[in-house]
Amino acid sequence: MANRFILNEVSYFGPGARKELPSVVARLGFKKALVVTDKGLIKFGVAKQVTDVMDESGIAYEIFSDVKPNPTVTNVKDGIEACKKAEADFIVAIGGGSAMDTAKGIGIVIRNPEFADIVSLEGVADTKNKSLPIIALPTTAGTAAETTINYVIIDETRQAKMVCVDPNDIPCVAIIDAELMYSLPKSLTAATGMDAMTHAIEGLITKAAWELSDMFEIKAIEMIYRYLPIAVDEPTNPVGRDGMAVAQYVAGMAFSNVGLGVDHGMAHPLSALFDIPHGVACAMLLPTVMRFNAPAAKAKYVDIAKACGVYKDGMTVDEAADAACEAIADLSRRVGIPEHLTELGITEKDIDALADQAIADVCTPGNPREVTRDDIVALYKQIL
Repeated sequence: MANRFILNEVSYFGPGARKELPSVVARLGFKKALVVTDKGLIKFGVAKQVTDVMDESGIAYEIFSDVKPNPTVTNVKDGIEACKKAEADFIVAIGGGSAMDTAKGIGIVIRNPEFADIVSLEGVADTKNKSLPIIALPTTAGTAAETTINYVIIDETRQAKMVCVDPNDIPCVAIIDAELMYSLPKSLTAATGMDAMTHAIEGLITKAAWELSDMFEIKAIEMIYRYLPIAVDEPTNPVGRDGMAVAQYVAGMAFSNVGLGVDHGMAHPLSALFDIPHGVACAMLLPTVMRFNAPAAKAKYVDIAKACGVYKDGMTVDEAADAACEAIADLSRRVGIPEHLTELGITEKDIDALADQAIADVCTPGNPREVTRDDIVALYKQIL
């Protein structure tokens, strides 16, 4: 069986990289953009850092900002109508995973109108045409949606997260500008950063992982472990911010192509049913899920221990695996991630509904250790 690897056509990196946008638009011959972002990024002037560049170079655009933190089918449908009304021939997505995912849904349906009900995009959709071109500028260092073939939309009717996987949705250009992340609050910096760590670890140990993906994920773990505390403690330090901006992208390059595991399978219903931010959900679960998966991935856990700098000569594989798990748990605590579901209002009576969705989630089958519904119930209870 062949291993497939899909990446952006072009990516730009570095503080101030957004200034490359006019030359990108000119090179591609685009005429008018739909800017997809959220109201918070407009309010705090983050989106303006990009639209100012567009204004200065005379790029025509209209703004669609009705994007929720956990975007819904309705968000996407509204965005499609806004895109049609604007007569846009490309999309500029400014934001975290929510804006990126909404933009992907819009772009796919514009070019594949037979999927206009949105819910038919769940899973691996058989779209025929590439998305309306998307230029993606992330404002968080976590989801790596600017370089993945995945997007997640909530179906309000079922109160379920739809994970959509489609090579046609990957942005044609990604612009990774750490200056767009400087104003991100500490709590969101921590949550999105630990989401990136979850991507890197799950991508490293998932069933489909192979040498090329391992190379990216090991480097991403090393970088996130080094740079996340700096980004959290010193929000305007370019070393931490740019390090995390690149690290989350590196993680995304790989997990997009090899998949994830039960941590994401369990995190998705926490967001769908309780509107918990995705990064917080992933991070809360990660140390516990890592310990559950250790028997099936001990050799990879040695790599994790080495990437985090906690491996010591003479360690057994079991000792290295324990050190890896504890290093990630320590990092999670250090950056202030909540440790218990009850802190977020979830009780034991909610676990059955969570487990029903988690066992059916598209990410769960990629887990390196076979997992049952009973296992998932037990894992939720461990962090209750």
